[in-house]
Amino acid sequence: MKAVCIDKVTPAEEVTLAEIPVPEVKPDWVLVKVRAFGMNHSEQILRLSEIKADYIVKPIVPGIECVGEIADASDTHFTIGQKVIALMGGMGRSFNGSYAEYAILPAHHVFAIESDLTWERLAAVPETYFTAWGSLFECLQLKKEDTLLIRGATCALGYAAIHIAKALGCKVIATTHRKSKLSLITDADEAMLDDGQLAGKVKAAKALELVGARSIRDTLRCMVKGGIVCHTGLLGGVYTLDGFDPIKEIPNGVYLTGFFSNYPTQQTVDDIFAFLNEHRLEPCFGECFDFEHIKDACIALDSGKVNGKIVVKMP
Repeated sequence: MKAVCIDKVTPAEEVTLAEIPVPEVKPDWVLVKVRAFGMNHSEQILRLSEIKADYIVKPIVPGIECVGEIADASDTHFTIGQKVIALMGGMGRSFNGSYAEYAILPAHHVFAIESDLTWERLAAVPETYFTAWGSLFECLQLKKEDTLLIRGATCALGYAAIHIAKALGCKVIATTHRKSKLSLITDADEAMLDDGQLAGKVKAAKALELVGARSIRDTLRCMVKGGIVCHTGLLGGVYTLDGFDPIKEIPNGVYLTGFFSNYPTQQTVDDIFAFLNEHRLEPCFGECFDFEHIKDACIALDSGKVNGKIVVKMP
């Protein structure tokens, strides 16, 4: 089968397709015929730096998510031909991921779905919509009467969160630090240019923090009493809070939480697709590439010029 395999730092321009054996099934794992997959910033990090880490099995096929069909169910409850999505659980790091025509995956991180969406649309769902869903409902406990602030909204996760929150009935305030991207978040009730200081300008009950540690102190000050901030994204490039004093910097009666997307469940996947079906939402993506043009897809990912999710489809 064709696959992307890397064993060293690999800039996008050096990504190539190789021929490797179709993996053999084993107990509690299933063989998935990959139909399409979404691309993620974490895969760029893997190619450009994390590949050097000792804990990465090398050579490795990148890719933390995919959509496809069961090709061999092994000893699991799945059936051949069943439509599935898969994400996280070590994909593309602890074992080979989705940048391949077939992937052998642990059954506990593969989930059955029923959907009439195209493979390209489905590929925009797994990691992005699972993360948006968990952040909004598990962490923020979002209700239709809430005003939601989405900070750093011009990314695939931001777009998904806008669509989910609006479908629920929330008022949504979405921000970007680039004036040229304000037009990309007009589905929100209010699109705001973020100058780094929103406190005093915005009051919200809930906030999805996608910029990260760079702006989280300010986001906390945008909350009404009883408000919740969920730290999910790292777009600001700052990963930790040096000198953070929770007692002084989290306002009284405001709550700070975070979402980690490594623990998907079949129930959550069912809830997401039920919501998409009920509200007739079509997951959006920014650009779609054929697998034979995976190098171009990686270049697009690294450039950051695609507005929205990049998806790759198989022939």
